[in-house]
Parts: sequence; C-alpha cells; structure tokens
Amino acid sequence: IDAATHLLRELRALIGEEMTDGILYADQITEADVIAQRARVGALKERLQALLASSEDGLAPLKATLQNLLSMADVLVKKNIWIVGGDGWAYDIGFGGLDHVLASGRNVNVLVLDTEVYSNTGGQMSKATPRGAVAKFAAAGKPMPKKDLGMLAMTYGNIYVARVAFGANDRQTVQAFLEAEAYDGPALIVAYSHCIAHGYDMKYGLEQQDAAVKSGYWPLYRFNPDLALEGKNPFQLDSRAPNLQLEKYIYREGRYRMLTQSSPEAAERLLKLAKADVAARWEAHAQMAKGKESK
Repeated sequence: IDAATHLLRELRALIGEEMTDGILYADQITEADVIAQRARVGALKERLQALLASSEDGLAPLKATLQNLLSMADVLVKKNIWIVGGDGWAYDIGFGGLDHVLASGRNVNVLVLDTEVYSNTGGQMSKATPRGAVAKFAAAGKPMPKKDLGMLAMTYGNIYVARVAFGANDRQTVQAFLEAEAYDGPALIVAYSHCIAHGYDMKYGLEQQDAAVKSGYWPLYRFNPDLALEGKNPFQLDSRAPNLQLEKYIYREGRYRMLTQSSPEAAERLLKLAKADVAARWEAHAQMAKGKESK
C-alpha cells in the first residue's frame, strides 16, 4: 500500500487533485466507507486506463508508472482479514496460536465455528464440550464445565468479542460481523454451530440454536472496546433472561439423552451442575451489562 500511495502522490497532477485526495484521505471504517472507497478506486482505474490509451507524446515517459499504479490500485481499498476455524483448533490444539494472534493487537478478525464436539488426538477430552454431554473421550458425560473462550479474550480489554447464534438472532449476528470489521484491532466472534454429531435432525438446527439462547446456555453478547473510549459500557448483553428450562434444550439432542439411558444418576447430577453453570454465567453477564459507565 505504501508503494501505491507513493505512485498516487507522484501522479497527482495528472490524475487530478480531487480524485487523489479523495482516495488518500478517505475514512475506511464502516462497510459504507469501504464501498465508497471501492467506487473511487474504480474511477481511478478507469482514469489510468484512459491515460495509458492516450497517444499524447507527453505521457509516453509515464506509461510504466501509470501501469504500475494500475496493477496495484486495488490495495488502496481496505481489506478485511478473517481467520476461520473450528472449536478443536480454537479451544484446544490451536489455542496457543489463537491467543498469540489476538494478543498481537493486529487488525485481524477471527471466526470460531463452535460445534462443541471436537476431541483432540491423543485421547484428551475437548474443552469445547459442555458439561454433561457425551462425546469421544467423554463417554460418561463431560464432568467439567466448558471453557469460556469469549470471556478469556475479553480479559485483554482491547479485543472485540461477540457470541452469536444466527438461528436465535440474525440481526445481532450481522451487527457483530459489521462491528468486528469496523474495529481497528483484533476481533473474535464465537458462533454457535449445530452439528450432525449432536444427535438430531439438522433441519431443526436453527430451532435448536434458538433454544440454546432461550435456555441461557448460549447468551448473546458483544464486547466493543471502542465504547469504553466514549465513556460507555463496552459489554452489551443481547439476549433476554432464560425463559426455557435447560433440559428442554439439551434433551432434544442425542449427545445428552444417551447419558440418561446409560447412567441416569450421573445425568441427573450433571444436569444440576449444568443448570448452576447457566445461572452463574447469566448472573455474571447481567452484572457486566449493568456495569457503571467508564469515567
């Protein structure tokens, strides 16, 4: 981009001051800003092509420079970089790398498609598997609560973090993606992703996402550090208080039901613990959402 900017400044008189300054000093924060910049760069490319096609004698020595700028003009439009991975990579075997990228402060966006059923090679129990679910290497039901990737990322304070489930709230999902792209720094979106290994007909996947949110198991939120700079609470809780019993959500899925058949006592014990997890998580999120505005 530095080379393109240098050439653009060098050719400013030929291209036109208004077009040059419009490109060089354009805000590229929101999606609308980027669309506008893309249009300006499109006009620049048309201008460069016209100059290259011109037979004016004075342009001959500049043809190589014009061609160079034309070849790299697209870099003048902001690019949004997304890293997409699953829960096994994000929670377990790749967590060290993910943490390193998020802590770098670079303007990189990460999308984690969380299916909750990954199991590491080597026989380790996945940290993405929720308490009480049956999965590979958790045949007796996961005894420990799930790792909270979003809360861990929020501790840095300068990372945009969102938890989404488009089956429950598609508007909030889109808003999170737009905010993540607009945020000048690392961003992490953890997305509920239904999976055939959950043990139900996938045509009900979006309904199950909605049930996960209504039960309080998967609260929706957005954490935007930019709001703190405005004296506002950076944490926004986007889902309502739980209004669906947890068992009404989890026992729609085979990964939970099979434990009630193989070990009813363990299933009952883990359900109580899972309910306590949901209540504690909701209370923590609700308190964060009520937090005093930054001074």
